[in-house]
Amino acid sequence: MDKTYPRGLMWFRRDLRCEDNAALYHALRACREVHCVFVFDTDILDPLPRADRRVEFIRESLVALDRSLRELAGHEAAGLIVCHAAARTDIPALAVSLRVQAVFANHDHEPQALGRDAAVRGALAGAGIALHTSKDHVIFEKDEVLNQAGSPYGVFTPYKNAWLRKLDAFYLKPYPVANWSAALAARPPALRRPVPTLAQIGFEATNLAQLKIPTGQDGARALFGEFVERMDRYHETRDFPAVRGPSYLSVHLRFGTISIRTLAAAAHRRAAQGSEGAAVWLSELVWRDFYFQVLANFPHVVDAQGHSHSFRREYDAIRWEHGKHADMLFSAWCEGRTGYPLVDAAMAQINQTGYMHNRLRMVVASFLCKDLGIDWRRGEAYFALKLNDFDLAANNGGWQWASSSGCDAQPWFRIFNPTSQSTKFDAQGRFIRKYLPQLAKLSDAALHAPWQAAPMELQSAGVTLGENYPHPVVQHAQAREHTLKRYGAVKKSLQKE
Repeated sequence: MDKTYPRGLMWFRRDLRCEDNAALYHALRACREVHCVFVFDTDILDPLPRADRRVEFIRESLVALDRSLRELAGHEAAGLIVCHAAARTDIPALAVSLRVQAVFANHDHEPQALGRDAAVRGALAGAGIALHTSKDHVIFEKDEVLNQAGSPYGVFTPYKNAWLRKLDAFYLKPYPVANWSAALAARPPALRRPVPTLAQIGFEATNLAQLKIPTGQDGARALFGEFVERMDRYHETRDFPAVRGPSYLSVHLRFGTISIRTLAAAAHRRAAQGSEGAAVWLSELVWRDFYFQVLANFPHVVDAQGHSHSFRREYDAIRWEHGKHADMLFSAWCEGRTGYPLVDAAMAQINQTGYMHNRLRMVVASFLCKDLGIDWRRGEAYFALKLNDFDLAANNGGWQWASSSGCDAQPWFRIFNPTSQSTKFDAQGRFIRKYLPQLAKLSDAALHAPWQAAPMELQSAGVTLGENYPHPVVQHAQAREHTLKRYGAVKKSLQKE
């Protein structure tokens, strides 16, 4: 087969794997020689805290990717070129120095990434080098699933139905990268360096290893293999934070150490065989596509400067709590000092591990917006800082769902009761006791609302409210009334217009 280009450059971004990688496949098919690069982008990394699990996850996954590339090529001179620089200038400079005719990458539709890619495309064009990008991170993107009027969907259920109707073997077919791996080129001697350590890029080690979070393509494959064994029960277990119900693959989807096609194909196959658990998990993958197409088709939800706005623009008129008292409430939420055990345990989980169970993400988001009256964007930003699996589209979509300002959102008058959520989804308090050991000796009945416990029970359990565990920062019933008025005022003003 004749190749289009003598030499190309594969630019890995959020796709840290060799298996079933669209851009890598197209690069290998189109070029006689392919170099591979990853850039620790200073534009992204510089604002981050120096100890960041995501950076460590990426670094460990790059070590695995480098090894996989050398194994595929069959020689040690192949492998990954790793740079620590601003990608918008370093990629064009590297492409020129390697004398490539084309750069290949997979799509990234986040506003900052679009700006970066536009700058790279322009610089490459000035040097006579093409930039080819491919769909890889989702099953369907941008305008691939539209309604009968040819418009993008703003409601999930009809989008899901259309998504499922369109799905067939073509969209789930993996890219056979290994068939074309002979094109993987030897790195220039000066660039045959190991993946830099965290210290070499200005970061510190975290507790990633202690948490035993698997990294890289092999780690993702092992996690998925374990989840497949219990996928059929997913619908029964997914809402209980003390149970091993989720797949725990979200961070691997975020950084592309496993292909979305691999996951969707397995879920679709099992669902077709009648597995309710697989069907529900497939719906979660559809939600992920849904939020990506919202970000692409409704760019006002996150503008070019990275500022979030309500999908339903009228909700930007809500008057959130502000000032010192609001700041104190927000700090209590961030630090897990609200006096509501399930909320506080969930915040301890994210602060200690960078992970939060999906049910709890909804609970704590509702609590911030509808119990504390704090602008959802403050919570969105906190999650963006803390979550290992932070993805702009899903994070924005999830927070807008909880605050009732987004697509297909929870109705504004539906307000989670944090105590009843606790008794329903952590009835024996196993999750709460794990993250709030100071409450461990309370009975199951008292654990969910310690402020209602008898003084003798608190004393015998070693709990002193206001000392080793806080009083509730708000009363839920009163907070609920304030929220109904806050949202109701916006509805009334709209009705008058």
